[in-house]
Amino acid sequence: MEKYADLREKKGFICDMDGVIYHGNKIIPHVKEFVEWLENNGKQYLFLTNGSGRSPKELAQKLGRMGLHVGEEHFYTSAQATAAFLAGQCPGGSAYVIGEPGLTYALYEAGFSMNDINPDYVVFGATKFLNYEQIEKASRLVMNGAKLIGTNSDLTDPSEEGIVPACRALISPIEMTTGRKAYFVGKPNPLMMRHGLKKLGCHRVEAALIGDRMDTDIIAGIETEIDTILVLSGVTTMADIDRFPYRPKYILKDVGEIVGIHD
Repeated sequence: MEKYADLREKKGFICDMDGVIYHGNKIIPHVKEFVEWLENNGKQYLFLTNGSGRSPKELAQKLGRMGLHVGEEHFYTSAQATAAFLAGQCPGGSAYVIGEPGLTYALYEAGFSMNDINPDYVVFGATKFLNYEQIEKASRLVMNGAKLIGTNSDLTDPSEEGIVPACRALISPIEMTTGRKAYFVGKPNPLMMRHGLKKLGCHRVEAALIGDRMDTDIIAGIETEIDTILVLSGVTTMADIDRFPYRPKYILKDVGEIVGIHD
């Protein structure tokens, strides 16, 4: 148990979800024990996801169906981070939204209204229901002065059928048509990490970030100066790590190592 004693002293933990907490609709081994340890030791924790489609309540219900019961206050999405960023930039503004209901809900909660005539922003989140009319309308609105915002810069996402296009890939027709580059709020943008720390109520030196991706989770933690934990329960293998010019502070099999399950 002494091996990661410094980690166990942290006051707060920011955890990625897919690849750290679950795969598809299955909880990863030792996650329940880790969450129990967080609760029993009075730790602050936040499940942070680049997904924008589901609200915190829906994410809590998803974990509940897998047998892991966590309150919705422990979730923070790229939709919420995007809404918080825009509310700071343009309080009471308006947006034309392409995305799932979780994104629209987060913007409403932040005081934004929906507008497909002359919005302040075009806000884009990954959706399986993207169509040509939406791309055409969004492109026209951006060319007329709306600012283009993406919830995250992921090019691809894993799915049960394999790799699928994600936000950055899907928004690219609008960027190419208008000649305008989107601003992406989610990981690896440190802005989302700072929002997460604020919600967590922890200083960066008191917190640790747990993720399974070098190109989003780990680099976001490094740029925010938070101690980083790469778990090998997701998409990254030991062989992948050397392809990157930076390293996580810790490399663990899964979150169970933090609480001594593999000691």
